[in-house]
Amino acid sequence: MKINLKMWGYALWNLVKMDSKEEWDELDAVSRWLIATRSAVTIVTVYSCAIAGILAWRDGYFSWIPWLITTLGLFLAHGANNLLNDYTDYSRGVDEGYYFRTAYGVHPLVQKFWDKKTQLRWFAVSGLLAIGAGVYALFYTDFAPVIIGLFAFGAVILLFYTWPLKYIGVGELLIFLIWGPVLVSGVYLVLSKGWVDTAWLVALAGVSFGLSVVSINIGKHIDKVDADREKKIGTLPVRVGEKAARYLNIVVMVLIYLVIIYLVFIPRYFTPALLLILLAGKRLVLAIRVHTQPIPQEPPEKFEGWPAWFAAFAFYHNRALGGLLILGLIIDALLRVYLPGFWPMH
Repeated sequence: MKINLKMWGYALWNLVKMDSKEEWDELDAVSRWLIATRSAVTIVTVYSCAIAGILAWRDGYFSWIPWLITTLGLFLAHGANNLLNDYTDYSRGVDEGYYFRTAYGVHPLVQKFWDKKTQLRWFAVSGLLAIGAGVYALFYTDFAPVIIGLFAFGAVILLFYTWPLKYIGVGELLIFLIWGPVLVSGVYLVLSKGWVDTAWLVALAGVSFGLSVVSINIGKHIDKVDADREKKIGTLPVRVGEKAARYLNIVVMVLIYLVIIYLVFIPRYFTPALLLILLAGKRLVLAIRVHTQPIPQEPPEKFEGWPAWFAAFAFYHNRALGGLLILGLIIDALLRVYLPGFWPMH
């Protein structure tokens, strides 16, 4: 078994499909973990941590070691959650024979690449490493009450998101909160070693990215609304209906931009550098146009994302928006640090 660095990079950026157990068995342990945890999706956790890190550097709180440990821990926690998610759904019979799940990525249990005990071992190792990073954060912040609260909140969501929370229509709300205001402000507060007065603005800055992440999740749940309804999985689109969910997702994507514009012009927490996100407007318009119509009966010619449809266009929009948001934040931070008189906050 050779270390496959090329596969590491590929799995961090793409959902890997694989049908051969022999091919799977030849992969190194890190490649298997990255593929099994769908790291092309869990990379959004790193984005949230990067946003928090840039804002902390801008405000004079950044330190490399706590940021790296916290980011790695949260990335591992996200991966552990995905492993538990697949284990729970497989054990409940949800993923067995479920074409949608294996169509977009490897599911080691469904495809018999390994057994349930192996899945649990990988979950346990990932979870313990994530807990270790969380304990480090507690000591680093001298057990600040807000960090204790966030640590407890994260542990509860990791264990109970898949069931029952996802089944009662609050999964989408939790995804928005976690990968938006909670993660961004949480990592920022670790770096600042506790509560600071601007924390609510940091959380609001995280709202825009959280909306971007949940737009993909809502799109995915719209794509499989019929299958979820049949399996009695009460996602938001199942609860409110397919059409209402499509238009709700349009509102979610538009709100991303409105939150950033508010932060630029009202409290002026951001400089106009963040208006770079408007360059993703073309993809936003495309995603909106797609969401105004029901899913087609068959995929268009040369469309590679099927059976994902709404999720594919939300993801396409997210990739451009996420990159522009990070770039805008870097420029914004440089302006705040080296030109402090430019665009003063109100």
